[in-house]
Amino acid sequence: MNDRQKDTRSYKKSSILLCAMLLLSALLLSGCGRGAQPESVRIRSLKGPTSLGILDLMDRAEKGETGHSYEFRMAVSADELLPLMVRGELDIALLPANAAAVLYHKTEGGISVIDINTLGVLYLVTGDEAVNAMADLKGRTIYLTGKGTTPEACLRYVLDGSGLEEGDYTLEYRSEPTEVAALLAGDPSAVGLLPQPFATAALMQNEKLRIAVDMNAAWERLQGAEGGGMVTGVTVVRREFLEEHRDVVESFLEEHESSVATINGDPGTGAALAVQAGIVANEDIAVEAIPRCNLSCVTGEEMRAALSAYLETLAGFDAALIGGALPGEDFYY
Repeated sequence: MNDRQKDTRSYKKSSILLCAMLLLSALLLSGCGRGAQPESVRIRSLKGPTSLGILDLMDRAEKGETGHSYEFRMAVSADELLPLMVRGELDIALLPANAAAVLYHKTEGGISVIDINTLGVLYLVTGDEAVNAMADLKGRTIYLTGKGTTPEACLRYVLDGSGLEEGDYTLEYRSEPTEVAALLAGDPSAVGLLPQPFATAALMQNEKLRIAVDMNAAWERLQGAEGGGMVTGVTVVRREFLEEHRDVVESFLEEHESSVATINGDPGTGAALAVQAGIVANEDIAVEAIPRCNLSCVTGEEMRAALSAYLETLAGFDAALIGGALPGEDFYY
């Protein structure tokens, strides 16, 4: 073999080696852009209505029947979840809508809402047959929980939209929904604002009580076609996780939607899972409450329209409820 042949052969080897290195680099860079698949997606929710819609998904995840590995846990309050999201110790969280707005500000835009998981869960309960609409509350006392919080804001918005002024009614506060339910049990002529499943539990414990006003329906009538329903809970994702694992988030959304459809379509199965998860103590109550919780998986423009209208209403009552200001457009996925 002469020198020219040796040089040609050496050049070919170098070219092949260079191409291999370039290909390997491209693959590595591509992998970094997508992010390696997470071993497990860390998901937290609250022990209440916002967790009902994911019960089937939680059950399937435990059986290894989901597209990805999900690690589900429940908390008692949003205060437990917000610090975890701020520190990047969670990937996805199901939170009250206003808490999501607060979290957006705390993380300087570090989270996005991917769906609305629960619409209105508030109901006016009474045994007084004369109360059938908001206008019938003139001169009445309404018992509720959460002074200065979202239930009060929502109630005042609907009362105002129904033509009642602040002096036309009285609000009396109790510390827990169970206290309102106990008051109604002792005096069915009283009027109380209760969330699910407490509203259903109150009805089942006293046959004289009934739902006088579905607050979600009343809210929708006031909002009209441009607004949407009362938004109780939303699902948020850390923006960094979303950018690295968009396919995982999309897969979760599909499985979340399927789970909601299963629970809504079969409240009996949902009730058994709710009792097993410790969300509701009694299956009979859960079966009746689930259809009244407005479990959903609203995404896209419909989500943005309903959620932004809801947050604007809360801001009009007290901007502190949403972290001081409306979130930016990047809040909505």
